[in-house]
Amino acid sequence: MKGAQLAADSALLPDGAVPPPPWPPRKVIIDGAMMHVRDTAATTPAAEPAVYVHGLGGSSQNFTDVAALLADRFAGQAVDLPGFGYSDPSRRYSIRSFADLLIAFLENEDRGPVHLMGNSLGGSISVRVAALRPDLVRTLTLISPAMPFLDPRRTAHGPLLPLLALPRADLLFARGMARMTVEKMTDDVLAACFGDVSRVHTQRRAEAMEEIRLRHTVEHYSKAYLGTLRGLVSSFVRAYLPGPGSQWRLAARIAAPTLVVGGLTDTLIDPRVPAQVARVIPDSRLLILPRVGHVAQMEVPRLVARAVAGMLDELALPLGEASRAA
Repeated sequence: MKGAQLAADSALLPDGAVPPPPWPPRKVIIDGAMMHVRDTAATTPAAEPAVYVHGLGGSSQNFTDVAALLADRFAGQAVDLPGFGYSDPSRRYSIRSFADLLIAFLENEDRGPVHLMGNSLGGSISVRVAALRPDLVRTLTLISPAMPFLDPRRTAHGPLLPLLALPRADLLFARGMARMTVEKMTDDVLAACFGDVSRVHTQRRAEAMEEIRLRHTVEHYSKAYLGTLRGLVSSFVRAYLPGPGSQWRLAARIAAPTLVVGGLTDTLIDPRVPAQVARVIPDSRLLILPRVGHVAQMEVPRLVARAVAGMLDELALPLGEASRAA
């Protein structure tokens, strides 16, 4: 593990006066189900393929800003995981099933090894993909990855954990959602995800409200959310048991150069987890951000993009120069 190198701010594409809108969507059929994908058009012919994977309750829109900043380097694809955003629901919501679907998507797109970037749940999924299919992953970026830690009750998800043991918990969850206004739910989600909600642009808040309105109209959302949370907790338990399925054992197998980003005011995972992830992955770089929460790619996208660009610049150096830069 080593510290992340930040590329110069001038190495990124400039910010616009107004944040870009979500990138254009398309539908991809994978294993008979529709996956909703947003493509970021590259600004240079040398741009390499990248795939962005969101967290629990998020969507492909969570990477709009980072994808824009890196569009000269990456031809990006941001996916809606099954049951979230506009993608079809799934019969199973586990890290393994999500990873299998992401592998099938990468094979279907046939763009060669990609720069894979995952936030939270998407980070945990990306760990599995990178470990099991190194041929599909050129570099890996993990932002507040939802890797196992011992006491998830101490996070913002803690109050939901007792629901997981109840039959038809999704109905109770849906009733609780129905009693909240879209505005209240938006404020609660942003407060849980951001270290400083003043960083939320008014356009991004409006987009978040539209996504939450969608959740109120999609019958499968509560089942997808709780099923995925149950799958995450199950992966936490299995991580500390014998056997090859441990997320920590998988992380130790990752060969791709990896950037791990964490926020010190994260309330959804233990803030110590990113450093632990970076220690386990052999070729890793760590960036810890004070006063930043769970979605650094949304809260401080320029810093995250500079760290990604810094990793790419380091890897492009001749071996001797790369060693001196480290």
